[in-house]
Amino acid sequence: MIDIASVQRWRKLFIAAGLFALLAWTALVKAQPQLEHPVEHLGLIAIMVCVLGRAWCSLYIGGRKKQEIVTSGPYSLCRNPLYVFSFIGAFGIGAQTGSLTVGATFAVACWIVFRIVASREESFLTSAFGDTYRSYVVRTPRFVPNLRLWRDEAELSVRPAFFLRTVRDGLVFLLALPVFEGLEHLQNLGWLDALIALP
Repeated sequence: MIDIASVQRWRKLFIAAGLFALLAWTALVKAQPQLEHPVEHLGLIAIMVCVLGRAWCSLYIGGRKKQEIVTSGPYSLCRNPLYVFSFIGAFGIGAQTGSLTVGATFAVACWIVFRIVASREESFLTSAFGDTYRSYVVRTPRFVPNLRLWRDEAELSVRPAFFLRTVRDGLVFLLALPVFEGLEHLQNLGWLDALIALP
């Protein structure tokens, strides 16, 4: 049986390695000036959607992931809404370079990592919950939300510690602003050579 804690550790390792590789690549990229600020603003909106969306998901899933199958709220629309909001946040991080291409690259890289992680989590959940989880998989898409499936609870039991931890983790996405402003400043000083201009 797959250990869910091990899956989570691998997820964090993949994300850290991927983020380092993407940051090294973006140091060589310069945005087209006419698009730079609108794309950065779009990216900031995407990051805020990510932070709020992840917090919303945590109200439903916080502390319950290993104990039961959560199928209401955002989890009625797709099986991994927390990851979907992370894709949006990854786009927002990349968009802080001022390039839509870099934003899209970050989102695709995030999708690749979470696709692998989701597959491993699904194996764990199938082993742990059997037909209950299989039934959920059949009726609910993995990543692409289906709004027609919406269903909610009359009441939620919320664990504040999980909610606050998710908000805190989401706010890390905002570090993209000073990081990419710093890279741009180093490029302007001539300390980094931007070899590629991307829209």
